[in-house]
Formats: sequence, structure tokens, C-alpha cells
Amino acid sequence: MNPLGLYEPGTSPLHRLGAGWKLLALLVFAVVTFVLSGPVALSGCVLAAALGYALARIRLRRVWQLARVLIPLVAIVFALQWWMLDLARAETISLRLLATLAAANLFTLVTRVDDLVSSVERALTPFARFGIRPERVGLLVGLTVQAIAALSTIAAQVREAQRARGAERSLPAFAIPFLVRTLRHADDLGEALAARGLGDD
Repeated sequence: MNPLGLYEPGTSPLHRLGAGWKLLALLVFAVVTFVLSGPVALSGCVLAAALGYALARIRLRRVWQLARVLIPLVAIVFALQWWMLDLARAETISLRLLATLAAANLFTLVTRVDDLVSSVERALTPFARFGIRPERVGLLVGLTVQAIAALSTIAAQVREAQRARGAERSLPAFAIPFLVRTLRHADDLGEALAARGLGDD
């Protein structure tokens, strides 16, 4: 089972909220995390995302699956940023990444992709007269949400392969297979879209 990006059925207030409103809230949250700086303020964003899981009544098992994927990824980013920049900026970047990824995953857990795509298409229909194609934008949004699940699955599989080889602490042992498999996934997706005639015009 994919640790991220799967809809979790429920009756919580977040589940019942319209997909469009949830998308707007996610965008506002992401903007706030990039405007704020400093570990205290960004830790507050991480706490807000964690409270969202409690409000949505997400099972602890699913939260643990999320943590097993996100924490190693954020730890790698933190180590790289500390090495290339400094400790303060490494903390800021890592906390921003953790908060936004946790919030984005929560969004996918409480929102059906079909509902999101339909909501985006309805919102953009009045702008079709200006050349905007709502169905294309809806497809893009849907693919973006699905990409969260796909990339998290790839990351989890690479981590499992690392453990099997006893190379859990090796950055290249994670980064290189993850990059290769991510590019392969993008290539396969591009071929699938081209086979359906998308992008021909």
C-alpha cells in the first residue's frame, strides 16, 4: 500500500469540506510557510499540519507510514543544506519542506482526486472564453496530486532496498536510485499521455 497520497474515507469536518476550499487552504498554507522564517514560526506550521491529521481522524498507522517516508527525506535535505549553506538555513528549509509535504499529504488523504478535478474545472469554466482549457488544467492538478503518491512510493521502495543491502546511511544509495526511478516514471507518464493524443495541439 502506498504510504502517501491515498484517499482515506471518513466523515470528519475536513472530509466534508469542499475540494475547492481545501485546495485554497493548502495554497494559503504553503504561501504562509514560505513567508515565515525561523524555527519557532515554522515549527508552528508543522504543528498546525499535525493538528490537521487529528481533526481529520487519520489512523495512527497511516500517520506512521507518512513519518517513515517524510522524516528520512527531510533529514537528507537538512544534511545537504547544512553542508552547503549553514545550520540556520538548513533548519528553515527542512521545516518548510516538512510542513508543506505533511499538509499536501493530508489534502490527498481527505480529498478524492475526482472531486478535486471537477472542482477545478467548474471554477475555470467561465475563463474558457479567454483560451483557458479547464479540462487540461483539471488534468494537470489531478496528475500533480497523483505524483505525490507515486514519488512517495518510489522513496519507500528505495528505502526498503537500502535496508536489504545494509546501506541505510548512504546518501548515494538512496539519491541515485530515487532519481533514476523518478525519471523513468516521468518518461512512462509522458508516453502514456502522448499515446492518448494529449499535447498534440
